[in-house]
Amino acid sequence: MSRLDAFSRGEVPPPAAPGDPIERVDTPALIVELDAFEANLAAMAAFAARHGVHLTPHFKAHKTPAIAKRQKALGAAGFCVQKVSEAAPLVAAGLTPILVTNELVGDAKIELLCALAARAPMSVCADNATNIAALAAAAAARGVTLAVLVEVDAGSGRCGVAPGQPAADLATLVAAQSHLRFGGIQAYHGKAQHVREVLYRKTMIDQAVVAVRATTAALASAGLACPRVAGGGTGSFFLECASGVYTEIQPGSYALFDRDYSDNEPVTEPGVPQFQNALFVLATVMSATRPEHAVCDAGLKSMSFESGMPRVRGRPGIQYRGPSDEHGVLALLDGAKVAVGDRLHLIPGHVDPTVNLHDWIVATRSGRVEEVWPVVARGMVF
Repeated sequence: MSRLDAFSRGEVPPPAAPGDPIERVDTPALIVELDAFEANLAAMAAFAARHGVHLTPHFKAHKTPAIAKRQKALGAAGFCVQKVSEAAPLVAAGLTPILVTNELVGDAKIELLCALAARAPMSVCADNATNIAALAAAAAARGVTLAVLVEVDAGSGRCGVAPGQPAADLATLVAAQSHLRFGGIQAYHGKAQHVREVLYRKTMIDQAVVAVRATTAALASAGLACPRVAGGGTGSFFLECASGVYTEIQPGSYALFDRDYSDNEPVTEPGVPQFQNALFVLATVMSATRPEHAVCDAGLKSMSFESGMPRVRGRPGIQYRGPSDEHGVLALLDGAKVAVGDRLHLIPGHVDPTVNLHDWIVATRSGRVEEVWPVVARGMVF
């Protein structure tokens, strides 16, 4: 079946097929280089195993069951999602258990959660009594039991109840519901992930650990065991592991690794993995009319820019200066030259929203397409 036939049916065909040389990949396309990607997966899995913590990778980073299957094969204990809709393709693929690391508000979302809980182990976060009551009523109506983790504000100032007694009070409320089970606490410090200096990052996670200890102490006083202390992202997982209080880490971006994470100060502590950029937006130079100026075909609809401009891999002197909808303006510095038709590997600033712009990931090795993966959960933001 031709690509034209697929477009005619309203489908988006993949930009390449297994066996194609990378030169035949239609652009802009999302590319994963398998050697770097597989090394990233193996390094994180080995680190978690050495430290005796559960690795529960965040599916929201890649939204791709083909990647989740590889993570599961390397020992992932389950998966995190940020939106309940993302859990549906994981349940369909048998990639469970699943934790929704977010509050779910609204009947449609909670009903979907309960429907999925009838098929697979599901957990969800909550930080207020109103939401707990809604979860309990829906679970009772469906005849399922939900594990609820109390989300504690570990320093991000986003969702989460205050640590200590307020968190313990909510946990007590959860435990009192016939169709809810207190599953532990969620203590993720999102603001720490992209703090450049390792020492400052450590200070922030140390504060999160204080919040966790205060909460587990209050839970113990209330007679509640805390079976799960979850958190930790790609920028801080090694710090949560070192604390001795976290039982689970939840990194997502480590698998693909973006420009923003690679801008962090490297961790020199022995045994901490060093990840590689494995995700690229492959772009084509479409115009080069002036000596210091060129344009490629990847703009706002091809990658995310809220974390800054992409970096051009392996082409010194070429800087991505700014996007419009379908174009990327390139500055040619220090005598750098490009020709119309040249291919550029752009390292996007932020993995998660970049992946969500694409229907396909083209997995390559040694300059040839090895697999093509559908981004099944693209657009599942509800």
